[in-house]
Amino acid sequence: MKFTKMHGLGNDFIVVNGFKEDIRIIFNKAEKICDRHRGIGADGILLVLPSDKADLKMRIINSDGSEADMCGNGIRCFARYAFSRGLVKKTHISVETLAGIIKPEVIIKDDIIESVRVDMGRYSLKNKDIPVAADPMGEAVDLELTVEGRVFKFTGVSMGNPHCVIFVDDVKSFPVEHIGPIIERHPLFPKKTNVEFVEVKGRDLLKMRVWERGAGLTMACGTGACASAVAAYKKGLVDPKVTVSLPGGDLLIEIEEDGRVYMTGPAVEVYSGEIDLNLL
Repeated sequence: MKFTKMHGLGNDFIVVNGFKEDIRIIFNKAEKICDRHRGIGADGILLVLPSDKADLKMRIINSDGSEADMCGNGIRCFARYAFSRGLVKKTHISVETLAGIIKPEVIIKDDIIESVRVDMGRYSLKNKDIPVAADPMGEAVDLELTVEGRVFKFTGVSMGNPHCVIFVDDVKSFPVEHIGPIIERHPLFPKKTNVEFVEVKGRDLLKMRVWERGAGLTMACGTGACASAVAAYKKGLVDPKVTVSLPGGDLLIEIEEDGRVYMTGPAVEVYSGEIDLNLL
């Protein structure tokens, strides 16, 4: 199988062209393919596929073998891959995902792909959309959950996938690796959840670390950055245009009055190669 390794702020992916490769075996071997010691190594796998609803279709397989609805860093890598290989001829692309049609725009400066700006769609705070096991018509703002006797206030946000945003005083020292996986599987979240731990640094800056559903601790999460910005904005902590600083780098998030969210950030191609899946 031929593949390309890419990353968005260190959140790394194995990109496979489903127009040319037989993808059926990938689903059964995703964990081994993503293993950083015995496989290629990645947070997940992006499959580039045909679509009858959009220019292309993206399927996302997490490193644990589960399938994700959406991935912000992944969609930027996907867009760069598709444009640079001529699978699409235009810089504005429509991509079918399990979270709906997402619209990335490849930003070119001096004939070089500088970044990718993505229309991430509209956010929702409604419990039923995230989902959160609470009043379905209520909003998940400042709800409480208990972990090992400690009570956390969180804001739940749907960006087409579930997010639990928790504000902390010092995100660098917070035990994300310990608390994150417990909250991911908390009974409040019937479909599990991504968990963002966020420190407010100013009206235009957030620092964030993330425990991703199905992938664990990663260097960046695009939908998580959007969810964190939305949660902070709704609580009056930041302006509608905010930089989210992650361990892998920065993303610019813009929130429109109609609830639509835009994300701008890099997408980098690292290398291409081949792997014999029968050897895994």
